[in-house]
Amino acid sequence: MMQAGIFTGYFHYGLEETAKKIRSLDFNTVQLDLHFKDVDLSAGQITKDKARKVRDTFRDHHLPVCCISGYTNIVHPEKAEREKRVGYLKEIIRHARHFGSPYVISETGTFNTESDWVHHPRNKTEGGFEECRRVISDLAQTAYDHGAVFLLETYVNNVVGSVEETVKMFAQVDHPGLGLLMDPTNYFETHNIDRMDQILNQVFDTLSDKIKIAHAKDVKRSGTDKSEKHADIGDEDALESHTFRGVGEIELPAPGLGSLNYDLYLQRLAQKHPNIPVIIEHLSEDDVPRAKKFLDGKFRENGI
Repeated sequence: MMQAGIFTGYFHYGLEETAKKIRSLDFNTVQLDLHFKDVDLSAGQITKDKARKVRDTFRDHHLPVCCISGYTNIVHPEKAEREKRVGYLKEIIRHARHFGSPYVISETGTFNTESDWVHHPRNKTEGGFEECRRVISDLAQTAYDHGAVFLLETYVNNVVGSVEETVKMFAQVDHPGLGLLMDPTNYFETHNIDRMDQILNQVFDTLSDKIKIAHAKDVKRSGTDKSEKHADIGDEDALESHTFRGVGEIELPAPGLGSLNYDLYLQRLAQKHPNIPVIIEHLSEDDVPRAKKFLDGKFRENGI
């Protein structure tokens, strides 16, 4: 059966208390965010001993780490900033196994300097794609060299956003160190959200064999709010990837609060990945019980 998991970053505590809080909500796996009140895991501060302490703490609470967050803009157009961001991502990748999972996830980035989720014209050019391909190829090799796998997460405004761009990237970086984080909501824009089932089937018809971990959030039209949307999740130091809720015409709320066809999504996911962790996101701590009840209900209704 599929398992419901949660990002640790939605719990704004020290390491031990975070693990206790998550276990009390009956989760049995987590996506690890390197963000705790009492453990410094910032750039240059990760050590093998710290990683093992984090891993063992979650294991002691029956919460195996299934994947690790490394979200950053890997194609930032400013050379020094890109080197800094990719350098930290590689640091996480090198320590992934010590944290308890080979899988480290990031989006594919944008050439926009103002936001990691806003479109830039270069994102959809051959030159931009090639630049991103080189970075992803390097990350895949780094991961392979350290017994890890780099998982790319698509997003419509990033360099790799459409189903076709995802297929193209995997064709050009055919490497055992590269996999896919499956989040179907990230493929939807105004021009295709009304063809939801068609897009969902296209995603799984073409990419099922690349999937390693899955996410659970939702998608809907944003109405009159066309701005970049962020939520207050009660932590002034929260990662932007946890406060982000969409930009422009599309909003990305918590699971059960949008229009994603969850039955079709989970049925297609289960065909080749019947025991995959499905990680809940885009919510605040107080909404976690509702979201978990929704996802568990979908698992039960679909017999998965």
